[in-house]
Amino acid sequence: MSKSLIVYGSTTGNTETAAEYVAEAFENKEIEVELKNVTDVSVADLGNGYDIVLFGCSTWGEEEIELQDDFIPLYDALEEADLKGKKVSVFGCGDSDYTYFCGAVDAIEEKLEKMGAVVIGDSLKVDGDPERNAITEWGKEIAEKV
Repeated sequence: MSKSLIVYGSTTGNTETAAEYVAEAFENKEIEVELKNVTDVSVADLGNGYDIVLFGCSTWGEEEIELQDDFIPLYDALEEADLKGKKVSVFGCGDSDYTYFCGAVDAIEEKLEKMGAVVIGDSLKVDGDPERNAITEWGKEIAEKV
């Protein structure tokens, strides 16, 4: 059985809800899931024993891309993770009224690619409240590539 880690940072609960929907989709595809708040994860945890690591982070800010507050320390230390050659994917919630709609998703994905991680599938950008069916469908598509 494949094993996944889903790490999320959530302030309002939307990204946490999205992470739960993704976890549900993975479990339905018989992929073992560890779902963790970013505050409960160390960089050393990321590459160890997982077939895929998913990162969920919301975007804040009008003038620049701002990652969810709890996610910033992990993002800043991400280069220390052993993710080269590992499958990863990124999702997040935001508001399309802002200039940098889900810019945190792009920033995380870009950093992962520079580190040599293998980004699978298109990232998921959720506008506003998470919608179960759309997120679950994305999760199923990513799960098929594990």
